[in-house]
Amino acid sequence: MSVRPIKLTFPGASGADLAARLDLPAGRIRAYALFAHCFTCSKDLVGARKISEGLTRQGIAVMRFDFTGLGDSGGDFASTNFSSNLADLVSAVSFLRENYEAPSVLIGHSLGGRAVLSIAADVPEAKAVVTIGSPNNPSHVTHQFTEQLSSIREQGEAEVVLGQRPFTITKQFLDDLEQHYLEEISGKQNYALLVMHSPIDAIVGIENATGIFTAAKHPKSFVSLDKADHLLSNKRDAAYAAAVIGGWASHYIEDDESSEEEKSETGVVELSETGLGKFQNTVRIGPHKLLADEPLDMGGLGSGPSPYEFLSTALGACTNMTLRMYADHKKIPLDRVSIRVRHFKTHGRDSENVAADNEAKSARLDHFEREIALEGNFDDETRARLLEIADKCPVHRTLEAGAKVLTRDVTETGRSDGKGRS
Repeated sequence: MSVRPIKLTFPGASGADLAARLDLPAGRIRAYALFAHCFTCSKDLVGARKISEGLTRQGIAVMRFDFTGLGDSGGDFASTNFSSNLADLVSAVSFLRENYEAPSVLIGHSLGGRAVLSIAADVPEAKAVVTIGSPNNPSHVTHQFTEQLSSIREQGEAEVVLGQRPFTITKQFLDDLEQHYLEEISGKQNYALLVMHSPIDAIVGIENATGIFTAAKHPKSFVSLDKADHLLSNKRDAAYAAAVIGGWASHYIEDDESSEEEKSETGVVELSETGLGKFQNTVRIGPHKLLADEPLDMGGLGSGPSPYEFLSTALGACTNMTLRMYADHKKIPLDRVSIRVRHFKTHGRDSENVAADNEAKSARLDHFEREIALEGNFDDETRARLLEIADKCPVHRTLEAGAKVLTRDVTETGRSDGKGRS
């Protein structure tokens, strides 16, 4: 399960705004990955989307973006070339590094795979690189418009149709493709490489995978995507690729869960604004990393639970745990507890449990509606007792009794002056 993808924009190498999407895990983020799509494709290709979704389920956040002039990004595709694509990739790495965390995993599909190979050695944080159906030479893409090559070289440019869409290909694009050599890349390799390719790929032949794999240094691995087409249009093929990538990358990415647990202070929650959207915050609770946000209709990005949803979660989780502890202690055959919590506000005059004064009657009170489903073989008397115990959970008692909040200003010094404000 992943949270709603976050729509992002960042400046590309040419200055045009590039459109991106960041898929975040619902729980702790183990690592960040950057995904580069195929020639003339977009970040929203089915294969790219499904691989990203699969990796988030394994705790890996994935950013995918459209190169200049493609998809939702600005700029003119005709003015781009393979070198400018590499510069866009470097910009994407910098954006992740400055706003979230530098990618430790680089993934590229087709020409995007050849592109990540070209920049990987210059991304010191990159520990694992994956190519999917990638050519060993960028000029391989010219096979898709062989008949127009002479026109492009003679006239300087020509319009070609790729994937039922017209694109202007220029002579400078062709000339640039010939300047990138695989041998230079393998000589600087400082990362683990996974080559994934289908033996029946009709767009980029399997011999390209052989070329990449042979040129690379160890550690390197190869996985066959047998029966998959070039675009991984079958969702099952994309899901398989994601599962393999996640498992393989786990051996190389730094998972600092243990060190975070040692450093974390029990009971402390740390939050900070991300600078994205109006309300988005990163939330760190020991080794766990989450996002807090407001829904779209409230002006947020919808990228994480809202503050009151976190509060409802606390009530529901505490209730479940309290019931489980009680049932185990009393040896009640309680098989499963399911809880649904809804938060809303109502006027004081509509509540049965408010003071009689006018101020209380006109106030809007917070209500938490809790629905509890108890599964197990026990009688009605036991069921009634369990519902009574639900009202005794610590969070329930805190909400009903109220709590005092002590605020300290720790700006600049990072230390409290001991004078709290409540």
